[in-house]
This record gives sequence, structure tokens and C-alpha cells, in this order.
Amino acid sequence: METNAYARASSRVADGARPHGAGDLPSQIDILVVGLGPVGAMVANLLARQGVSVMAVDKAPDIYMAPRAIALDNEALRILQQAEIGEGDFETVAIPHVRMHSPWLGEFGRVNTLGSLDGHPKLVTFYQPDLERCLRARLAAHEGVHIALGATLLSVTNLPDCVLASLDVGQGQVHRVRARYVVGADGASSLVRHLIGQEFRGTTYAEDWLIVDARHVPKPIDHVEFLCDHRRPTPHMVAPGARERWEFMLQPGESREEMESDSRIRELLAPWTDVDSITIERKAVYRFHARTVDRFSVGRVFLVGDAAHITPPFVGQGLVAGLRDAVNLSWKLAWVLQGRADARILDSYDEERRPHAKAMINLARFMGKLVMPRSAPIALLTHGLMRLTRLVPGLRSQFEELRIKPKNAFKTGLFVKGCSSTKLTRGGVIPQGWIRNAEGRTCLSDDVLGHGYTLVSFGGDASTALQPATAAAFERLGGAFVQIAHRGQRLHREASGVWEDINGTFLPDAVPVGWAAVVRPDRTVVHDGPAAEADRLVRESLALLGSEPEPAPAAAAAVQSA
Repeated sequence: METNAYARASSRVADGARPHGAGDLPSQIDILVVGLGPVGAMVANLLARQGVSVMAVDKAPDIYMAPRAIALDNEALRILQQAEIGEGDFETVAIPHVRMHSPWLGEFGRVNTLGSLDGHPKLVTFYQPDLERCLRARLAAHEGVHIALGATLLSVTNLPDCVLASLDVGQGQVHRVRARYVVGADGASSLVRHLIGQEFRGTTYAEDWLIVDARHVPKPIDHVEFLCDHRRPTPHMVAPGARERWEFMLQPGESREEMESDSRIRELLAPWTDVDSITIERKAVYRFHARTVDRFSVGRVFLVGDAAHITPPFVGQGLVAGLRDAVNLSWKLAWVLQGRADARILDSYDEERRPHAKAMINLARFMGKLVMPRSAPIALLTHGLMRLTRLVPGLRSQFEELRIKPKNAFKTGLFVKGCSSTKLTRGGVIPQGWIRNAEGRTCLSDDVLGHGYTLVSFGGDASTALQPATAAAFERLGGAFVQIAHRGQRLHREASGVWEDINGTFLPDAVPVGWAAVVRPDRTVVHDGPAAEADRLVRESLALLGSEPEPAPAAAAAVQSA
């Protein structure tokens, strides 16, 4: 196991307002995060919350003040919740539905995104600079964090016990740092990815797209729509601050210079809005990609977000996928550094995340075929078939309720394999709901699960089934105990760690009374079973970390007598 051998530098958080000289930065650090966009900032926040010393660097001197990512789903909002970022901390617009239009067939598809799931809206749009400011403010409040903006990575060298990195910190100064691990969150053109010899594989779309973000839009729409005209496909969506985004696919012969000109943009937007009333925040021509690397890590260097995978924008999962990377990797790095787990658990990051990222890319490619059909006959065929599926209730719900979206559940990884007899999925995320304690405090269930393994009991107290050695080993690794009672159950609710299931998220539909589950810091179910078998559940879960406790006295005596 790793030990946190480096002495922690004095707690100083750089304000990030200017490039920092080499003298401002430590020469030794637990984790170096390269890239301080939303994914890198999320990684740094989650590591800092686990008590890990972090240095986060970005070549840009400040936040890029233009919209880029625009959509977050309930999973992303739940991950942000772990960094103590709530819905009121940055402005969002909840999207009630996503509509798909054909110029000949009318609305041929719709996705229902109204309502909430796991305590959060199913789909929101947002303004990326606001989210980045929020993440950086949270990061600056943590101890042991060093932020260097305007610092450019020059090299990384993987060694058996550390990574050596050199940084250009401006004014002719080069700073060298020794990190236990490096996380590359430096975007689609990632230098970290290039330096560790990982190249993208996949597809680059032949079509270019003009993206226009505008503010002060009078009477903006309240939803997301895709106008799936093969002559000029046009996604169109609302965003906070009276903003809207349009994406126009370029036709053969149209150039970047022509499409980004003020006159051309006025012409394109004229059917939609009063062009004289709006302010253009961004206009840029892009080419979409569907790519992943072969491995999300090499040695002690890990890739997250766009540095590891690029998703076409048709399902709004680019940033969401990066946030899933962040929450999956961060706790594993922290536990290895703190000696709570063997370094071999880090292999599970690639094992768990890469298949799901590829599945999301495949979904985006499928949606891309609906949005931008190559010709009128193909458009009529595909859109007609989609419209026909709406006549079949089962098929209609698959699309409209987005059941075709790949679930964030792992086939292999850091969990005890096997099927549960409940609605819990080992290797999948535990549901989240509203709970209440005896003092009347109401919160979302993730807020009481903590930063370690948690033994969650449903209807009873599974911790009473633990042998002393098992309980000691569990608590030594930061394990916590949470008991969830059904709504209206007052008996024993005064005890600490007992919460009432207000809206029936868990009992009785998801799990029966007398059940228990071991849950990871990223809210993934490691193991589950009857509460009476909690000792076995915990011991088998600890064994995954290389931290199985000593045999209980009764078990040891049985071995000796044999």
C-alpha cells in the first residue's frame, strides 16, 4: 500500500489571479491535476475533501468567459452534490422535454425530461463559467490546495514511486514537482495524453458546425429542440440568463470565415429572434468527434474527461462523462495514498469507466444519425420509423423515457459480483432520496453517507451482526453506519445514524426490511444481502481493498481445531 510519506506544505491557497513563480509552489505533492476546467476542478475538490494535498495548474490565466458545455443531467448534479455544490449555487434552467422535428413529418420524437430523479432535475442547462467559478471557490476553501494559473505543463516522467513533472510558470521560470500521481484533465488536445503515449481512436465527423451562443434573447424557448432537416440540421436550446444556443451544420462549400461573419449569423438567426436585440457571446465553427483512448491510465498518470474521451454533443453527455470519471477516480487515489487500499484498486478506474464512456459515445452517434440524416430519402425513412415506434407503447417509452441511455453500472470492477434479489445493482449507484432524522433535519441521503465505505441498513441495524474484528477494521478504514427506517417508524429513530425514508425511495419498493448494503464513496453498491449476514458482506467488501480484517476469534478457533 502507498503511505502518505510526503510532509504536507503549509496550507496556502493561491488566489489564481496571476501566474505564480516557482517559489510559490511546493516541490512535492500528493496529486498534480493538470487542467482546471470543470472536470479538473471537480477532481481537485473531491481529493481535497478526502484530505489529500493537491496542486492544480492550468495554462489559462483565468476562466474562459464563454459558454461551452451547456447540459447536465441528474447524475452530474448528484456528483456536484458531493463537492457541496447545490442547485442554488449556480444558475440552471430545468428542461421539460427534448423535441425532434422533421420538416415533412413534424415531431417524430420526444424525450421527457420533466421531473426529478435521485433528488435532482433530470436535465438542466447552465452557463459553464458560472459552474467553474463555483468549483474554484469551493476548491480555494480547502486546506492543502495550491492553484497555479498561467502555468504550462512541459513534461511528465513516470517513475515506479512517483511522477516527475516540469512546469513553465512564466517569466522564464521552470518549476519541477514530484507527485505521487498525476491526473490529466487538460481537454481534447491534452498534452498529458500525448506525453504518456495515448492517442485517440474513433471517428471524426466530416461535417463542420457553427455554434452561436447569444444573450438577452427576448422570449427564449423553455426546452431543447432538434430541427432534423438534412439540408441544415439545427439543434436549438435555452440556457440561463436569457441565453439561447443554435448549432447550424455547414453545407458543402461554406467556409469558416463566411459562417462566422456578422452578416451570415444575422441571416441564420433572423427566423428565430430579433437579431438587433441580442448579444452574441460566442460564434465558432467546430467539427465533432467520437473518440476514446485505449487506456485511461499509464503508470501513475490518469486521464479524465475530454483528455480520455470525446463525445458528440447530441445527448449532452460530454461534461457529464467527465464528472463520472472524477468521482470514480478521486476516492481511489485518496485511499491508496492514505494506506486504506492497495494500489491495485486503481486498475478498476479504466475497467469501470472506459466501457461506459464508449457506450455513451455510441448513443450519441445513434442520436447524430437522427439529427443529421445524409439525404431526404434517409431522413424520411429514419424519421418515419421513429414516428411509427411511438405507436408501440413499449418502444415509445424506451426512447421518450430515455431508457436507451446506458446505465452507469459496471459489468466488472471493484465490487462483489453477483445478482441482488432487490432493485439494488452491485456495481451500480444506490438510489438517492429525501430522509429525516429525529431532530427533524431533512436532507438527501447521499449527504449522510460520508467519504468512506458505508454500511447502510434498511429497517434494522445491520452493524449488530458484525464481529468485533470486522467492525474494528471497518471503522479503521473510515467506515460509517447508516440506518434507514420506513416512513412513520418512530421506534429507535432517536439513535444516531437513523433516518426516516420520507418519500419511499428505499422501503419497501427498492429493498425489503432487514436488508443491508455496503456503498463506496462514489455511491456505487459494493455488496448487498440480508442484514443478518452483514459480517460477511463487510469482510468481502474489505477484501477488495486488500484490507480484510484478522479472523474473528470464533473463526480462528475453528481453524486451529481443524
